[in-house]
Amino acid sequence: MIRRRFPWPSYLLVVSGAVLTVVPFLDMVMTSFKGPGESGTLPYRFLPEAFDLSNYRAAVDQLDLPVLFRNSVVAATVINASVLLTSSLAGYALAKLRFPGRDLVFRLVLSTMMFPPFLFFVPHFLILVHWPLAGGNDLLGRGGAGLTVSIVALAMPFLVNGFGIFLMRQFMVSIPDEVLQAARIDGAGEFAVWWRIVVPQTKPVMVTLGLLTFVDAWNEYIWALLVSTANPDVMTLPVGIQMLQDHVDPTRTTPVVMAGLVLSILPVLVLFLLLQRHYVRGIMLSGLK
Repeated sequence: MIRRRFPWPSYLLVVSGAVLTVVPFLDMVMTSFKGPGESGTLPYRFLPEAFDLSNYRAAVDQLDLPVLFRNSVVAATVINASVLLTSSLAGYALAKLRFPGRDLVFRLVLSTMMFPPFLFFVPHFLILVHWPLAGGNDLLGRGGAGLTVSIVALAMPFLVNGFGIFLMRQFMVSIPDEVLQAARIDGAGEFAVWWRIVVPQTKPVMVTLGLLTFVDAWNEYIWALLVSTANPDVMTLPVGIQMLQDHVDPTRTTPVVMAGLVLSILPVLVLFLLLQRHYVRGIMLSGLK
């Protein structure tokens, strides 16, 4: 009789990682229900003495939720659509088209992933300030605020993503060249081959990339804070939640901020739960292990 060996160390590692991931989230939720003076006291209490919904009412009263949600949704949607389009097109070109310098271009794309995005925020901001014929600027980009006062500024630095190009390219390499060549012989152009053959096969990976991009765009704080200093009307949800600290009772600051964070992550959490199956499948198919 053959005994089956169970990989208990692997299970223990997975469970430990799950606990380390879930506990901070649960602590945020529990803190959002704590009353005045309960947060930050010793000994630490994980559960609130009484579940207090007033923190959520305070967060809603202090935040202009419709405007903040609108700005966050518009920025995240525009960034998501642009990244999916550009990553799919560039990934197809780097995976299936042959042209001089293709490998060099791919290496340059990979090199962009080595630098944190905030290193380029100041140059991006200066470019938007001096954008010609926008925000009161003349043809030379002088005299006004450029695009910094527009909601477009929230999305501009993130419209193209090096990781997205890499992810799409890695998957598209596995698509048989014979299938694409047969379509070309039948008279299909490159755009038709990309749209009719490649895109349908990359849907799981595109869902994965779209979910990752949406989460990053939704949670972006540093750039949104920089833009909102020029125009508070384009403030996003993360920036608005951070501003809660200046407008609530100091004894309730942490619970109210946590309540605002719970409200802000609900759309992302719902989106992830709805697309979880496609997300896992996309990670497996893209070869990222």
